Amino acid sequence: MAASAETIARRIAQGRGLEPADLVIRDVRLLDLVTGALTETDIAVCGDTVVGTYGSYEGRAVLEGRGRIAVPGFIDTHLHVESSLVTPLEFDRCVLPHGVTTAICDPHEMANVLGTAAFDYFLACAERTIMDLRVQLSSCVPATHLETAGADIPAADLLRYRDHPKVIGLAEFMNFPGLLGADPGCLAKLAGFAGRHVDGHAPLLGGLDLNGYAAAGIRTDHEATGAAEALEKIRKGMTVLIREGSVSKDLAALAPLLTVEASPFLAFCTDDRNPLDVAEEGHIDGIIRMAIARGVPPLAAYRSASLTAARAFGLRDRGMVAPGYRADVVLIDALDACAVSDVVSAGRVVGEALFAARTAVPPIGLDSMRARAVAASDFTVPGDGRSTPVIGVVPGRIITEHLTRDLPSAGGAVRPDAAQDVAKVCVVERHGRNGAIGRGFVHGFGMERGAIASSVGHDSHNVCVVGLDDADMAAAVNHLATTGGGFAVVEGGVVRADLPLPVAGLMSDRSHEEVRAALLPLRAAARALGVTLPEPFLQVAFLPLPVIPHLKITDRGLVDVDRMALIGGSG
Repeated sequence: MAASAETIARRIAQGRGLEPADLVIRDVRLLDLVTGALTETDIAVCGDTVVGTYGSYEGRAVLEGRGRIAVPGFIDTHLHVESSLVTPLEFDRCVLPHGVTTAICDPHEMANVLGTAAFDYFLACAERTIMDLRVQLSSCVPATHLETAGADIPAADLLRYRDHPKVIGLAEFMNFPGLLGADPGCLAKLAGFAGRHVDGHAPLLGGLDLNGYAAAGIRTDHEATGAAEALEKIRKGMTVLIREGSVSKDLAALAPLLTVEASPFLAFCTDDRNPLDVAEEGHIDGIIRMAIARGVPPLAAYRSASLTAARAFGLRDRGMVAPGYRADVVLIDALDACAVSDVVSAGRVVGEALFAARTAVPPIGLDSMRARAVAASDFTVPGDGRSTPVIGVVPGRIITEHLTRDLPSAGGAVRPDAAQDVAKVCVVERHGRNGAIGRGFVHGFGMERGAIASSVGHDSHNVCVVGLDDADMAAAVNHLATTGGGFAVVEGGVVRADLPLPVAGLMSDRSHEEVRAALLPLRAAARALGVTLPEPFLQVAFLPLPVIPHLKITDRGLVDVDRMALIGGSG
């Protein structure tokens, strides 16, 4: 919202010290994002705007800095709030105390289930959050033709939301084959948002194809998993968003690139991080800690977490603690520890009272689980087991391998093999459209018995279940129908642990503290089945993601992502 003449006059007077500032953050050491120096100063704030630094001020309200370091509020440049497993207002409560004052979200998960109702819901929430929650409109719903989604959002529907004040632009353009092939639907979306920010999503794309992708106006990418890939992208004018989430962990590979010189072209994002990981590791603050521990200069880390992120997305009013900038300020004790002790968001000192004053937004999608009941026999994979394609899970990455294994068979049906660490994986369509089931096998879970199931299954969010026992797999899927979606662990026909996610089958209607507490017994129950992955439920959720190489599975069967083709396994 544009400032009035009266507001501008107040900012000038308070910045010059002619009248007390609305808020003074007193006695801090301000991190200079230009030189990296720490300078003792006060910070004067008028309303939601910083009006004074490098000086002493009087204020109507005072936050004592006590010599702590002041840095700009952190910006998460790409995430799906749904993957935090809580609603946007709870996400606000969960991560704002970690210094994340701006989050740029793509409601892609809910949009694939509910269509444009997801935009209405997220924009209503964004108008109420204390942090500045910005929305990128989901560009690929459905993501591909190789899965069954709950909705279809064409360009005309996106354009209706383009000029909303909380909308930045178009979210991750995952259909890069369609873009490169000049698909009319892709071109219509890109043309509709020409001149606006368009997020990229192009894993392993390089060479002349990358030139074509960037030439379409795409300026960011969060799918770089190797230093050479990231370097090519930033050399071609893109800002690479270094991702460190609950499953995808790219910081170790990309940290060597994050120098002071390169920091204007590298920012941070979480993409997917649940409340338990936020509690244990932090959010963007945790990424900063990990980056500095890996040798990244503090100036580069803090610049990427704020100024680079702001400029990459056209948010010119933030990213520095400087006069005329949005008053998003984080107080920490030391640069390397990045332990957040106070947060100021748009000039407001963050505390529980701020959160309590927000207006609630009623949840939607409480009836989204429309999967048919399944039986053990629905998961039969016919065949003799020889040269069976197997999805190979790579811990810490959502890229999977395309493996081949000889598996046991009985009565004309292929069986999983715990000795080879090969479990069965099936995807059950849950939007009530066709009742399809995709069937296959996966390596890397370490599972020895039972089953785990999830209604979080990127991108179409059908039910994905991994198991050693068909009856347990069926029980897990059917249990989720009774909870409105979520996660479940079943052994011997008994539900050992679950987490209901009734909001579109993706998010809890409970607090982030309750969700965090529920994730602990879920992890323990999965480990009791022999599962060795540190975050098995989000790993399950990425198995049906057919825009990430190399072998995936949807309700329509196994997908060879390199060829974007089905290779069987549906019925």
